[in-house]
Amino acid sequence: MSAADATKAADVTKAADVTKAADVTKAADLLFAAERTNSPCPPVRSLLLEGDLDAAYAVQRVNVERGLAAGRRIAGRKIGLTSPAVQAQLGVGQPDFGTLFADMAVPDGGTVAAGRLIQPKVEAEVALVLGADLPHRECTVADVIRATDFALAALEIVDSRNADWDITIVDTVADNASSGLYVLGGTPVPLSGLDLRAVRMTMTRDGAADPVSEGTGADCLGGPLNAAAWLASTLAAAGDPLRAGDVVLTGALGPMAVAAPGDRFEARISQLGRISVRFAPQEGHTA
Repeated sequence: MSAADATKAADVTKAADVTKAADVTKAADLLFAAERTNSPCPPVRSLLLEGDLDAAYAVQRVNVERGLAAGRRIAGRKIGLTSPAVQAQLGVGQPDFGTLFADMAVPDGGTVAAGRLIQPKVEAEVALVLGADLPHRECTVADVIRATDFALAALEIVDSRNADWDITIVDTVADNASSGLYVLGGTPVPLSGLDLRAVRMTMTRDGAADPVSEGTGADCLGGPLNAAAWLASTLAAAGDPLRAGDVVLTGALGPMAVAAPGDRFEARISQLGRISVRFAPQEGHTA
């Protein structure tokens, strides 16, 4: 390649990088505005290349940094797409992750204010609370067990800033892995003697006899500890490892359930206990 051709190629690459950075910013702006106004935006994948997870995570980081600049505190991470069925639906072969802020926490038995979220859904999970850092790029399940102080029953209330939940893997990653809020149980359980693959989950709505979701620990990437090891390895490789004190939501144990104003959800996870959350009725309506 001649010097002139090399210069031309370099200019084309630089222009492409500038365009990509601009598109990342546009996508981040759309999602940020949707969250602030509580009004969904069109799917952001139209601004990014199909399947470009690097760009999608770049969008996510822009809005995480905006949160930090506004004084929000990171409390941990969440893992999504741990179900093989959901992975197949979105055409991916791996989970994704997002950031949990402290102000996203709702007390066990608490109420989500009307209008706080756009189009919420609820799923039951196992949460891990770390007592040590996980800095290894090839983190093992044993590493996760040693680093974990205790497990908790948890509910994740997912939400999407993309209109009508019209998402691909790029849309959900850019949208902080479709994070909304989360609920942590109040009964810490040490991992010693606890087989998280074998826990059974049942979630009901408004006390009905028929569950809206059921599953086991094995339905979460073969086990919640597998999911946590994947997350720890992925974040360590990116130079942003899990730290002592972090909460890790390890992924859904069963299908998501759509939440409507006035709904109350309760999940029972064997060996970890019960956990519940309520959604306030719309203004002018009673529960």
